[in-house]
This record gives sequence, structure tokens and C-alpha cells, in this order.
Amino acid sequence: MDIRRVATGHDRDGKAVFVSDEQVPPLTLSLMPGMEFHRLWGSDTTVTFPDSGARPASERYFPPVGGFRFGFFTIPPDRDAAIPADLDLGAAFSEFAEKLPGMADYVELDNPGMHTTDTVDYGVVISGEAVLELDDGAVVTLTAGDSYIQNGTRHRWSNPGAVPAVIAITLIGAHHDNVPPSG
Repeated sequence: MDIRRVATGHDRDGKAVFVSDEQVPPLTLSLMPGMEFHRLWGSDTTVTFPDSGARPASERYFPPVGGFRFGFFTIPPDRDAAIPADLDLGAAFSEFAEKLPGMADYVELDNPGMHTTDTVDYGVVISGEAVLELDDGAVVTLTAGDSYIQNGTRHRWSNPGAVPAVIAITLIGAHHDNVPPSG
């Protein structure tokens, strides 16, 4: 699904103006069938206003300290998330690195889906059902309207439901003693 992104800024006189109104298609990956990532906005530094409303630089998926990201991600039902047996893994990892720069740095190859980032993550489940699992196996099921705050903890996501889970997220770069800094 495409997501509409409307952005505001300021004209030369400091008056608020609309600067863009566009549909943003999802990023999809052959390595993660059914997953969708919408990188809607972010910055690698603290922003200053007034500004033109131009999209700031945000190269890597996870922000550095002082940076932030806003987007959506969609988790397919677990039954639909199997990696195709004939997938070219080399090409799939290259696609992953190109479309979601830096995310692979946090992936645990020996424990699929489990990861720890140097971010504070705020999320709201828009639709569907998502399971958040922590490193000790503790789980919580989140449904539409539920929110979470992820404080740099080791975790993974799954979806035991019958429909995709759509989650709106904000990621804020933070210091983490056990994770190398983003960017």
C-alpha cells in the first residue's frame, strides 16, 4: 500500500506553507516476503526552524544520536513469511543493504529477526496483530490502537494473525552501551 505524505515548511517571509503532497510506495525485500517499509521522514541531525520543508538527510535506516525517523512497517502473517527455497541469498542481501542501508548491521544471522538497536522506538499498531518478543522469550501481543516504547532492548516481531500488521513508528537515536553507534 502507498502512504500519503504531506509536508509543510516556511516561505521566505516565515509563513507556513505546504511544500509536498505525495504517495510513498513501500520498500519490499525478497529476503523478507510480505514485509513492507515506508521511510517517510527523518533527519540525521536536530532540525532548525523556520526551514523550507525540504526532506532532510537520513541515509541509514536507524538514526544516529540526535537524529530521528518516522515511517510505517508491515509484518505479514507468519504463514506468508517463508523465504523462497530458490532465493539467491547473495542478491537478496545486496538488495537488503541497498534499500534499507545499515539495517543489516543489527541483524542476528544465527537468530532470525532478533536485533538490538541504539534507538528509542515509539510505535502504534494501526491494523492487524503483532507479537513483540524480548530476548528472554517474554512476549506481548499488540492489536490496533496499542502502542509500545522500545528502549534499546533486544527483540523481534512476528504476526500469528491472518492479516498483515501495520505499525506506525518513530525512531530516535540514543546512546547504548552495548550497541555500536548508528551511522
